[in-house]
Amino acid sequence: MKMKIIPAIDLIKGKCVRLVQGNFGKVTVYNEDPVKMARQFEDDGFEYLHLVDLDGAWHGQVMNWKVIEKIAETTALKVDFGGGIKTDEEIDRLMGLGVEYINVGSMAVLQPEKFEEWLKKFGSDNFILSADVQHEKVQISGWQEDAGISVFDLISKFKRLRHVTCTDINADGTLKGPNIALYKKLKSKFPELGIIASGGISSADDVEELNYLKLEGVIIGKALYEKKITAEELKNRNLL
Repeated sequence: MKMKIIPAIDLIKGKCVRLVQGNFGKVTVYNEDPVKMARQFEDDGFEYLHLVDLDGAWHGQVMNWKVIEKIAETTALKVDFGGGIKTDEEIDRLMGLGVEYINVGSMAVLQPEKFEEWLKKFGSDNFILSADVQHEKVQISGWQEDAGISVFDLISKFKRLRHVTCTDINADGTLKGPNIALYKKLKSKFPELGIIASGGISSADDVEELNYLKLEGVIIGKALYEKKITAEELKNRNLL
């Protein structure tokens, strides 16, 4: 099965932005209109979209509902969404909009029983555990706080888990290449799990290398916005 190539849209105040290493003080606005950006990704041949509500992650509740609704209405992209999800009502609403996967990060760490309950109630295939790590240690609350647990121990808590996105914070937004060693280790420890790589992807060569590991997917942000990677190049390499 071909690895999913997943462009990322991060939202702050309804705009499409990127941070460097999760630092809210280092924000670059790439597009004032994230809906237009999502349509562009679809036009370029991408099927998937990683949509993050950074305002939601900061405030602890989903904030950018209008953008989510508009992207769901006007594109056929298979969206995975995360950022501040805390309640069953938010999950119901997101799934009602056609969001394919719900990303859960801080909640899975702080209330693991609640996350396990969601996996059972809504279906484990509809969720992605979002593990943001620094030196293999999980960070929560918009990467502001060390959770005091390793990514391997966190994953091991959830027997129903099917998908995990692991973001290497030190690499994220730097264009310095992904943490290949981390993904090899994850793949080795959890061979049945769908692992999605995120952070640092800078070239089609990086994508090739991750593809070789037989991961479920790779999330690409800055490299697409700054044209370090193009859809055309990915298609030429039979990656898209």
